[in-house]
Amino acid sequence: MTEKTIEDIDRLIHEPARLLILCNLYVVESADFVYLQNQTGLTRGNLSSHMSKLEEAGLIEVNKEFVGKKPQTLLRLTDAGRQALSQYGDTMTDLLDGIATE
Repeated sequence: MTEKTIEDIDRLIHEPARLLILCNLYVVESADFVYLQNQTGLTRGNLSSHMSKLEEAGLIEVNKEFVGKKPQTLLRLTDAGRQALSQYGDTMTDLLDGIATE
């Protein structure tokens, strides 16, 4: 096993708002925008901005559709996103374990 360093932390995921979004999506099949906004406490603009970055990186999938006449935005963690979040957790665990043994 290679010893992890601070440079190994995935900066895209490490940002608190994006980490909150990913963690919320990790435990559900999908979630709508309003649910995520309520769970994370982010403003519409802030959530939208972070969603775009995560979508561009292929970590989440965003589907926009109409339910009746109301727009609905559904977000889902992709397989790549699930793997990246798991790897992030492993990296953080390795780093913290390294601190504890020093």
